[in-house]
Amino acid sequence: MTSPPRVRRSTPAAGPVVLDDLSKRIIEQLQDDGRMPYAAIGKAVGLSEAAVRQRVQRLQEAGVMQIVAVTDPLTLGFPRQAMIGVNCEGDLESVADELAAIEEIDYVVLTAGSFDVIVEVVCEGDGHLLEILSKIRAIPSVRATESFVYLKLRKQSYSWGTR
Repeated sequence: MTSPPRVRRSTPAAGPVVLDDLSKRIIEQLQDDGRMPYAAIGKAVGLSEAAVRQRVQRLQEAGVMQIVAVTDPLTLGFPRQAMIGVNCEGDLESVADELAAIEEIDYVVLTAGSFDVIVEVVCEGDGHLLEILSKIRAIPSVRATESFVYLKLRKQSYSWGTR
């Protein structure tokens, strides 16, 4: 049995989390190498292994970060990736929630500009992309979609730091 996918919302319910310099340095270490042992992180930032473990746990529980394996979809049998712009009417939050509930959609953002919502999908092929588009267009508040099919990935980085 597979567990449900994790959903990360960028706005914690309790408001923004204030990070001290040690937490920022821990995050930066993990952005560089997500498998770095807590003892090595502790040595780099001046904390014990246990203190690093506790801080990482608190950061994860607060929704500040996740530690995941980032894969190349092409090597896993998903040759079609696309960004889909969605125009809709009504409550954008509820439309975004409906889109997020679609299993194949792995990224949902509300936007300002030409689209109300943008989603990212990873598909098994063009037929699969068409199925996903049909699911999106079946949502009553969705008025139009525009697909941006990925031809080649040139850069993907998750190391923007903590500023």
